[in-house]
Amino acid sequence: MGWLCWLPLLAPLLLLRPPGVQSAGPIRAFVVPHSHMDVGWVYTVQEGMQAYAANVYTSVVEELARGQQRRFIAVEQEFFRLWWDGVASDQQKHQVRQLLEEGRLEFVIGGQVMHDEAVTHLDDQILQLTEGHGFLYETFGIRPQFSWHVDPFGASATTPTLFALAGFNAHLSSRIDYDLKAAMQEARGLQFVWRGSPSLSEQEEIFTHIMDQYSYCTPSHIPFSNRSGFYWNGVAVFPKPPPDGVYPNMSEPVTPANINLYAELGVSVQYATLGDYFRALHTLNVTWRVRDHHDFLPYSTEPFQAWTGFYTSRSALKGLARRASALLYAGESMFTHYMWPAPCGHLDPTWALQQLQQLRWAVSEVQHHDAITGTESPKVRDMYVMHLASGMLGVRKLMASIILDKLQPQAPMAASSGAGPAGHFASVYNPLAWTVTTIVTLTVGFPGVHVTDEAGHPVPSQIQNSTETPSVYDLLILTTIPGLSYRHYSIRPTAGAQEGTQEPAATVATTLQFGRRLRRRTSHVGRHLVPVANDCYTVLLDQDTNLMHSIWERQSNRTVRVTQEFLEYHVNGDVKQGPISDNYLFTPGKAAVPAWEAVEMEIVAGQLVTEIRQYFYRNMTARNYTYAIRSRLTHVPQGHDGELLCHRIEQEYQAGPLELNREAVLRTSTNLNSQQVIYSDNNGYQMQRRPYVSYVNNSIARNYYPMVQSAFMEDGKSRLVLLSERAHGISSQGNGQVEVMLHRRLWNNFDWDLGYNLTLNDTSIVHPVLWLLLGSWSLTTALRQRSAMALQHRPVVLFGDLAGTAPKLPGPQQQEAVTLPPNLHLQILSIPGWRYSSNHTEHAQNLRKGNRGEVQADLHRVLLRLHHLYEVGEDPVLSQPVTVNLEAVLQALGSVVAVEERSLTGTWDVSMLHRWSWRTGSGRRRGDTTSPSRPPGGPIITVHPKEIRTFFIHFQQQ
Repeated sequence: MGWLCWLPLLAPLLLLRPPGVQSAGPIRAFVVPHSHMDVGWVYTVQEGMQAYAANVYTSVVEELARGQQRRFIAVEQEFFRLWWDGVASDQQKHQVRQLLEEGRLEFVIGGQVMHDEAVTHLDDQILQLTEGHGFLYETFGIRPQFSWHVDPFGASATTPTLFALAGFNAHLSSRIDYDLKAAMQEARGLQFVWRGSPSLSEQEEIFTHIMDQYSYCTPSHIPFSNRSGFYWNGVAVFPKPPPDGVYPNMSEPVTPANINLYAELGVSVQYATLGDYFRALHTLNVTWRVRDHHDFLPYSTEPFQAWTGFYTSRSALKGLARRASALLYAGESMFTHYMWPAPCGHLDPTWALQQLQQLRWAVSEVQHHDAITGTESPKVRDMYVMHLASGMLGVRKLMASIILDKLQPQAPMAASSGAGPAGHFASVYNPLAWTVTTIVTLTVGFPGVHVTDEAGHPVPSQIQNSTETPSVYDLLILTTIPGLSYRHYSIRPTAGAQEGTQEPAATVATTLQFGRRLRRRTSHVGRHLVPVANDCYTVLLDQDTNLMHSIWERQSNRTVRVTQEFLEYHVNGDVKQGPISDNYLFTPGKAAVPAWEAVEMEIVAGQLVTEIRQYFYRNMTARNYTYAIRSRLTHVPQGHDGELLCHRIEQEYQAGPLELNREAVLRTSTNLNSQQVIYSDNNGYQMQRRPYVSYVNNSIARNYYPMVQSAFMEDGKSRLVLLSERAHGISSQGNGQVEVMLHRRLWNNFDWDLGYNLTLNDTSIVHPVLWLLLGSWSLTTALRQRSAMALQHRPVVLFGDLAGTAPKLPGPQQQEAVTLPPNLHLQILSIPGWRYSSNHTEHAQNLRKGNRGEVQADLHRVLLRLHHLYEVGEDPVLSQPVTVNLEAVLQALGSVVAVEERSLTGTWDVSMLHRWSWRTGSGRRRGDTTSPSRPPGGPIITVHPKEIRTFFIHFQQQ
């Protein structure tokens, strides 16, 4: 994972010449030597550490010690931590501490990695930032105050809010669309105060510097630039060519004899940290313009280089990363709930924290901008998969241990005998802090089952043929689970029921099959419609085409035409023939074409769920299908609160293996008059309006946007919402249309791609999931956020074999649930295990005394983070501030004795955090309008729209 644009030699020039300021003397330029790791697309962690990281940090420390004028900034903590823990000598560690005290070595960002901004989820960004900040604060007592986000491929409007919440004073970015950067540079508008959240506005604004064209990534039309500014291979970039046409060699040291080659235009140059530059800029106290909540996506570097392919590249890795994140989220709260109010078994907390820590780091590292983006080589992808899989296995073992500790000796497990199990045992954990009613699906080996709950009562359930494997069956169980609680189920074959019992068995679904249908013209469709309905929707299927025809939504009493099909973009792989697509770039030569000629359909109808299965074949005689859609509508029984469950159409897709140089999309076409406008999210946090823009070149690719969690299109009456469990590229290529890119398989002969094995010859089959919500604006607004959380954090099922009679298990009424209002999300509840005091003065004293390795992990401090899901004015009820009493909410964990409000990553006491003010054109400085008043340290808190509040909770020890 080594990402090593290791660039002690890559030292951008930051000019101290803000707009409107006339300099009386020479312009000051700050040269900022830095390192961040950017060979993740080439090397694994081990290779990067051995070949680069060890040498870089060792040599940097050595060189800094040789001159007081020298400066260096370090960005990502994963490699530094490996160097610190496994390579650095005691003398080098002493030197690092001295350099930090002198301000000549500076950590910026401070997360585990420099995360991608387009396809990462906010929760995972916070995680990786928290992990890195925790290490830095624990080890050195320092808290980064500036960002250095020079490499992510486009900039999200979530980023300024994230960094402001983390306590940063200023933010630096670089990669934005080349046209926009040129215009902003011409207008001297690359520096501004960014208010990334429309709801939080100046409350969480941050000063932002965008690097110009001559710093980090320069325009490709400059022939000598090699597109990379002060490039580490010896190429330099300057606004004007030298008179003799000979550029200075950046691999040679700067001396008095050649300094004139480097400082042109009366510029004085000095080594600096990023903090040196921003402090000098802040001291000027000039007025800056304000940028609103719009992002800088998508990112293009030239007319035929739209960096929109990576929104979908390596879809399987994107899906695995999000599943790992969701499992970690569940494991964190489950372990916290196990430890408080008191451990109830024999679990070793140290071992438990090790399992959680392993997955925390695996999820953190894959957020890197050359990781979850799919822009790494196959062997590095394999490393990420291995780390995630290993971490997930450890957390599943932890969760199984917790459940066994809670249940023993009530639940007899099957003995290892040849007789085989008498049935199965399933424990289902709800990681959300709301009561959830949903369907869980298990795979069983018998066609008839009895399902009973903790009290031995029958549970609504359905058995049907599996879509994956013959001779096995899908068992669907309806479950209602309070927040952070369990349900336990016994599953027995009907043949094993006791003599004379009248237990109702799971209902058996029936299958209605429709033969293969050829793709038809529009004039031939809509004559024979088959309805599939629940209490919220009626889906009408066209029997002549086996495609969806329309959806009727009950509440609005409106029918919307909805059809879905798979198409493929055929892309070029020969650089001699024109622009290419690769891991990063999407460069279609023309519009997408249908990827199928025939469709089969079957409807699996049951009392609990009806499933529509559509199989798409490349031609009428093909034996195997390339694409599939499996759509589910749930029939919620009386007595269950199934509002979310009823108001969604769950769809799972199958795509692949693809033919070479194909990019597969699912296109949903409707009669909504959307004006070719869609909305897609920034990192699952906020929505961006995406109108279609016509360009001279490459309009298809430049109108693709990232969808991390949700998107929608609408007209004056209805809205169609798409919710996703992984990132995709999304676009509207026509009025009433939305298309989601599901999969990519590419090969090209570009030397750079071949040299680094970045051709994305991905032969996998992917199974992404979308949930569709259709209805009025008010209905979908109320349901979208909670439904997105329900998709992302589905209940975790632990499944085992059962022996003996059905056990009597603790029911939900015997557990204490954790329940929040519907507009408030429990973003995290965990025991971080940090080894530092919450009191900064005390922690600093411990570090000075050298008490660094003797402090034990703190198992009593609980990290709580709450997130208000709604924007100001988005919903008349759910957009209101919400007041909660943390003592009441957390009473299941014990008696709260202290509440400390902290910065986003936990390293600051918010009462001690005072970020810099920046003068803006409105005449306000940050701080003039303060955040809503907050009583210090009390358990009763009010969370306002889009706020994310972080706390340390201390409970009464028992």
